[in-house]
Amino acid sequence: MTKARKLSFVIPAKNEEGSIEILYQEIISVVKNKKYNYEIVFIDDGSTDKTFENFTKLKKGDPCVKVIKLRGNWGKAVAMQAGFTHATGDLIFTLDADLQDNPKEIPKFIEKIDEGYDLVVGWKKERHDPLSKLISTRLFNGTVKLLTGLKIHDVNCGFKAYKKEVINDLPLYGDLFRLIPVIAQKQNYKVGEVIVEHRKRKHGKSKFGLERSYKGMLDLLTVVFLTGYLKRPGHFFGGLGFLSFFGGFLVGMYITFLRFTTGSIQYRQPLLFLGILLMVIGVQLVTTGLLAELTLHLNQKSSVANKTETIL
Repeated sequence: MTKARKLSFVIPAKNEEGSIEILYQEIISVVKNKKYNYEIVFIDDGSTDKTFENFTKLKKGDPCVKVIKLRGNWGKAVAMQAGFTHATGDLIFTLDADLQDNPKEIPKFIEKIDEGYDLVVGWKKERHDPLSKLISTRLFNGTVKLLTGLKIHDVNCGFKAYKKEVINDLPLYGDLFRLIPVIAQKQNYKVGEVIVEHRKRKHGKSKFGLERSYKGMLDLLTVVFLTGYLKRPGHFFGGLGFLSFFGGFLVGMYITFLRFTTGSIQYRQPLLFLGILLMVIGVQLVTTGLLAELTLHLNQKSSVANKTETIL
């Protein structure tokens, strides 16, 4: 039953010329040994070295290899979406191209999927990263657990296995690929994890930086909001809007009371302006906020077609 599946491997890469051939051979050794049906989808995300040339060499020698070249560097989310679009497998894997993910772990993911999970995430229990990256990773994962309740140790691990239907429901834009397990869980998919080997980088340079850390936190807040209120944005904006409007209304009632009981508002013009401002803000939150979020919802699944230069 398991071997009858077709496995798709979606592998985005930027400037990983030294790793591509090795990664390919490692994947092939696993899938051929287990007699899996497979395809490998490589995506060149604006490489300036020989990454794309190495992809094309692999394509010539193996008809199960697909190569996509993006028109410039669009980021990992776009690269992954392009790969998902052209992946035809029943079970889809994502791996980083830097050789830190070990393909020998592939059967573990399949076993976990067979237990009833829809998405399985790798957990790099023993990491070989600089101290700064370790600290930021653990801080990020701890915050994810706190805000979402997702019991995953390494939510941002690039080594994942997905059922096809999960891929079809993923809104990937910006840097939200880091939070795919959170998005999947909020859509009532069953998310699990397996312990995987984490290898030291041997080729190329890490893309990690401080900018990625704070962007990850902002993306987390975005996902928490969207997964909680995307289908009911009025509950969020309406709640804030009505709270603001009600506060302004109470201020207005107080000013009105003073006017009728004392004949003046007794130098409380600033308070009157505050009440009017709160009511205006309340109306704007209910209307402008709803329109903005509905617009975002309609445009979040942006097409990658106009960013693709070559498909082999």
